[in-house]
Amino acid sequence: MKFRVERDVLAEAVAWAARSLPARPPVPVLAGLLLVADEGKLSLSGFDYEVSARVEAEADIDEPGTVLVSGRLLADISRSLPNRPVEISTDGVRVIVVCGSSRFTLPTLPVDEYPALPQMPTVSGAVPGDLFAAAVVQVATAAGRDDTLPVLTGVRVEIEGDRITLAATDRYRFAVRELLWKPEQEGLSAVALVPAKTLLDTAKSLSAGDVVSIALAGSGKGEGLIGFEGAGRRTTTRLLEGEFPKFRALFPTEFNSVATIDTSAFVEAVKRVSLVAERNTPVRLSFEQGVLTLEAGSGDDAQATERLDADLEGDDISIAFNPAYLLDGLSAIDAAVAQLSFTTSTKPALLSGKPAADAEADEAYKYLIMPVRLSG
Repeated sequence: MKFRVERDVLAEAVAWAARSLPARPPVPVLAGLLLVADEGKLSLSGFDYEVSARVEAEADIDEPGTVLVSGRLLADISRSLPNRPVEISTDGVRVIVVCGSSRFTLPTLPVDEYPALPQMPTVSGAVPGDLFAAAVVQVATAAGRDDTLPVLTGVRVEIEGDRITLAATDRYRFAVRELLWKPEQEGLSAVALVPAKTLLDTAKSLSAGDVVSIALAGSGKGEGLIGFEGAGRRTTTRLLEGEFPKFRALFPTEFNSVATIDTSAFVEAVKRVSLVAERNTPVRLSFEQGVLTLEAGSGDDAQATERLDADLEGDDISIAFNPAYLLDGLSAIDAAVAQLSFTTSTKPALLSGKPAADAEADEAYKYLIMPVRLSG
């Protein structure tokens, strides 16, 4: 094998393909990147039996071939090379990388021991890359991180016709985002539970492309796969198994109080007040007509209080939240004005965003947050 490729093209492709390689692979070959040079294209692939990644790049191919090398080492080398064309060739069981006056010789891994990458499922439809990435970021913030509850570490993807609904929860908050897409067939209906971390990494990495194609296979007996493709990059991941909580009934539709606050001022105030909040200590919010009072700390501990302008429709209410969860939601709504809707101080509150105080709330994204019960 022998080919030449631009340094930036190589570095970007290697970094993307190597990003999901396992830090401690169960077998040595899974630490490798598979390079295939043929017909004017260089493809790089990584696979750990759960997630596969494949990217194609333009290259001048002198001798086609296939080789398996350490992905992380190749990524480190590619990133540090001078800005010159890179020549990569094989010499027996070694790979030689030459760029300007830099020369590296790397051992190869046995190609015949490398597992075959899963086939991309049939494409189900497409969605703009930037829209998809923004939606996944909004939802994935609420996904659980406790691997002992794997079903909560995923994002539920529901497809009904031309609408996708993304949902995630860690039992303390619930994020739901709806968006439109272009399905390949009318009346398409499908459900998948995708690992949140993989979905987030994939969506961000494909956001530069105009369109992301989503391909969904059956999910029987753990063999379900979902695939994403855009801008010459392709990822597949196995789906999670388990029963995701039925979430639609959790979202209230009638409220006793609705408050609106300038989002940036609210975020800064929560950050300041929560400086005195010990671990797992909530921030208390008291809404009255025209004003919001934030408090944290009590007794002999450090204390903080801050007041903000806030519009309130309905009854006065005092409620407390985990400040980190509240800040996650405020960051996710991505709106100038935050709207908090309450039923009672002991039931979940609904957070949504508004482009302006006199505008309607954005119904596409909803963030439900559980309150913290206050003693007394």
